[in-house]
Amino acid sequence: MESNTRHIRWQAEPELTNPVIVVAFTGWNDAGDAASTAVRTLIETSGADALADIDPEAFTDFATVRPHVRLDEQQRRNIVWPTVGVWSASLPGSDVIFVLGPEPALRWKTFASQIVGIAEKYSSPLVISLGALLADVPHTRPVHVFGSAADDDLISRFDLERSRYEGPTGIVGVVQHALTSAGFSGASLWAAVPGYAAQVPSPKAAVALIERASGMMGTPAPTGGLNADIDDYDARIEALISDDDDLVIHIEQLESIVDDINDDDDTSGPIDLSESDDLLNEVEQFLRERDNEN
Repeated sequence: MESNTRHIRWQAEPELTNPVIVVAFTGWNDAGDAASTAVRTLIETSGADALADIDPEAFTDFATVRPHVRLDEQQRRNIVWPTVGVWSASLPGSDVIFVLGPEPALRWKTFASQIVGIAEKYSSPLVISLGALLADVPHTRPVHVFGSAADDDLISRFDLERSRYEGPTGIVGVVQHALTSAGFSGASLWAAVPGYAAQVPSPKAAVALIERASGMMGTPAPTGGLNADIDDYDARIEALISDDDDLVIHIEQLESIVDDINDDDDTSGPIDLSESDDLLNEVEQFLRERDNEN
């Protein structure tokens, strides 16, 4: 795949030293808005500056992800296009480039080559993609984050898994494949969001992704603002399930399974479902079901 940046509209030329790239997309890969919230929070808390955007004309189905009309102070109409943005920041421990926007609908190989082009331009040592999936996990327990990579060094350094998944994929999988093919190190982090709370944005899952990604970058995790939202999230879920006895029983069963695994592992933190392949199987099933819906 030939990498280039001809669809990237550069807005600045900052001096960055081997920046880590952190990527997330809204839509298919973003259950509970967790991945996009995580990257948006990192952008806002880091004071990141606009670096570029990717022209949506070649990649977006505007009948599906529609532009919006906005009125300016003089009441003039403007069209705001759904665009993948690129920002840069210098964090304690690492320079970072953030990529965030709607999952493209068209020309995925060409789109992925734009991300490869950014990595080439700035000699990025690592690209971390964030995603979130619906899974049979309870909202009352710590969020599970499954991390995978193809690079042996990354797997060893960051306690990741080597994905054995075969089946339909989203733009995250395509971008990671393009980066690996171009010789870049890439890791993919997926947070598990309770399937029964699919429509409720999950600050818990966003916090888990930020903490895991920040740990890999060697920088503090700026989760204070999201931590303040977790009580409201829990209250919304409790209100959602309070009148559904079957759902309450189902959640109690999920809690029992999680607690049994924690007891076996002698830990009070997030359980490591990846060791038993449970969460990996959830990822695979999620991808297949989402593919069948489209």
